[in-house]
Order: sequence, then C-alpha cells, then structure tokens
Amino acid sequence: MKMLFPLLLISLSTTNAIAQDYAAPKTEWGVPNFHGVWKHATIMPFERSVELGEKRAYTEEEALVLEGAVQQKFDAANEPLSPDRAPPEVGEALPSLGNYDLFWREDAKFIPTIDGEFRTSAITDPPNGRMPTRVAGFSERMNARPANRRGRNSDGPEGRGLGERCLLNGNFGSPVMRPSIYNSHLLFNQSPGYISITTEMAHDTRIIKITDDHNPAAQTQRKWMGSSIGRWEGDTLVVETMHFNNWQTLYGVPTENLTVVETFRRDSNNKMIYGFTVNDPTVFTSQFSGEYALSRINEEIYEYACHEGNYGMTGILGGARRLEQLGLEP
Repeated sequence: MKMLFPLLLISLSTTNAIAQDYAAPKTEWGVPNFHGVWKHATIMPFERSVELGEKRAYTEEEALVLEGAVQQKFDAANEPLSPDRAPPEVGEALPSLGNYDLFWREDAKFIPTIDGEFRTSAITDPPNGRMPTRVAGFSERMNARPANRRGRNSDGPEGRGLGERCLLNGNFGSPVMRPSIYNSHLLFNQSPGYISITTEMAHDTRIIKITDDHNPAAQTQRKWMGSSIGRWEGDTLVVETMHFNNWQTLYGVPTENLTVVETFRRDSNNKMIYGFTVNDPTVFTSQFSGEYALSRINEEIYEYACHEGNYGMTGILGGARRLEQLGLEP
C-alpha cells in the first residue's frame, strides 16, 4: 500500500499537466469530437454525506482507502456460497449489494479525478454538496397531485414508475445524467447541427440541436427528456434543457418548471467532464451545480429489451386484482 501513493502522485501531476495542454480532436466541420462510447461510473455519490460538511475533495490517501473498502466488499460478496448453508429466514433482508448478484452488476470501484480532485460528491455548489431545501408549500403542492403521480400504486400500469413501464429511466439518460449499477454506457453521435446521446440503460436517446432557441412547440408537446438545445463556447458544449414531460421527475420532484444547463468538455483522450446546473424556483430555494467524469471506452452498447421481458408488470397488476377479489388492500 505504501508504494502506491508516490505512483499515484506522479500520475496525478502528469494528468493535470496533460489536461492543461490538451487540445480536443475536431470533427470535419470544426467542433470538438465527442463521438464514441463513454462510461459513466464512479463510487462518488450525487450528494455529499452530511458528516463531511463542506469538504469538497478527499486526499489521495483517503481515496485509496475508500476504493480499497469497496473492492473488499465486492470480493467478499463474490465468495462462493457453501452448499451446506442454512435456508434464509422468512423476511430476511437482501444482501447489501441488492437483489442483483455480481454477474449482473457493473458497479464502479473507483473515484475518477476531476481537475485533479477526488470529489466527495458530484454536487459542488452549494458548498455542502447537497441539494437545496424545498420552497415553502412544496409538500402541500405534491400532496395535491393526482394519486398516480404521488407514488406507486397498482390500480393500473399508469400507477407504476416509468422504468417499470419501460418508458424511461430518468436517472441515466435524462438530465441530470447519473451513473447506474449497470448499463452505464453513453453513445455520443455527432452530425453538423446535432448531437445525440444514447444510453444503454432503457435505450433512451436525447437529440440536442445546435441552435439559439427552443422550438415553440416544445412548450405544449413536451418530450420525456425535455427540449435540448446546444451551443459551443470554445471547446465546451453547453446544453440547455427545459419543457420536460409532466410525468418526468428528478429525484421524485416534478420537472414542469425545471431548467438544466449541462456542459461537456474533453479533458483528455479518454476523459470527458460532464457538468450540470439545476434551476427550478418552484421547487428549490436555490439552484445547484456539480460535475461527473466520463471515461472513453472501446466497447459497444447493447440492446435493452425491456418490454420483451417485462413480466413483472403482469405479476404486479395480476396480484393486485387477486387481492381485491379477496377483499384485501393491494
């Protein structure tokens, strides 16, 4: 372990020097080239732990300890099970890794650096690394929403989450883009005047038009992932997204009045820095901002055949109807 720290320090100093002198490759029409598959994975949380206060970054030593602990956790979970083990108790909680075993998961085991820092959270502003408090009266407004938008119910498919309905998995493709336990690949495609981002999770594709103004029709014809327009500021792509579909949410809060401004800049041949600023004065008392690091990989994305295997929806609704026949609450 002691030998790793000098090597890591050398790597960081070299990486920072390269990032300062780095010139992003250009497309045939003269803008930075983002084309390819980028992996969105990190053990860095979206919000910072309350105990860390305004601590923005870990030291190299602290980061190595955290990464080592995560690796040990996965190594332990990957140990073969004894065939003589006792059966699980009724009601026994799932293992700490959740209800997917490691064969299906692709969790990150590291904290990628952003501008040479091992960030303690994706959110960097406010300084406490946490989402701002909700505005006064927000809870009452949420309680007044239709029942099928307040939380899950089994009255019909409309009462289930968008992910369960194979319509959208907003944690990964829709602003703000956040990593997943698997399928964290993003495919960037470019053409003159457009950039598209296709997520491996839930096969969602955002189409970003390079233009100055949103299409007026977007205010009434609201897309699942909103209306996205982009512009170039030097070698940084700046994307503004608004006019989200009224069923879309961000961490459980509505997005009708949400505006997200994202930035994309290549930091090296194999790293892109993705930034976001979230603003909705009808939900949050202030805006908040943060960053993630994306890693370029030489892989493809795979089909996400959700509807073909979505037997869970049939079982959920069928079970609810059976409970109703028995006079029980679903």
